[in-house]
Amino acid sequence: MKTSSAKAKGRKLQQWFANVLVETLGLDSEDIESRPMGSQGEDIILGKQSRQLFPFSVECKNQEAVNVWKAYEQASENCKGYEPLVVIKRNRHKPLVVIDAEKFVQLIKHEE
Repeated sequence: MKTSSAKAKGRKLQQWFANVLVETLGLDSEDIESRPMGSQGEDIILGKQSRQLFPFSVECKNQEAVNVWKAYEQASENCKGYEPLVVIKRNRHKPLVVIDAEKFVQLIKHEE
């Protein structure tokens, strides 16, 4: 696959997830931005208001063979104190989210 095609796949996943956050959580679309491909840091930039509702640092990987551990490590390195979260996707499959297991249990506990 060409580099430009791979970047387009990644950009599409970032934009999709940003839109899901806007539509599902009611975030202000002007307070959330999909970072350009090849940029350092988080893949989705959240403003102050959005970060209060969604305190995660997002890394997106749209690849057929994702090294989940490396992707999570990258998210952890870029998280700036927020909880790392990885969105993974491959062709003809639904996107999945990877977060720390203990954090996941805390989130479930707060829902009760």
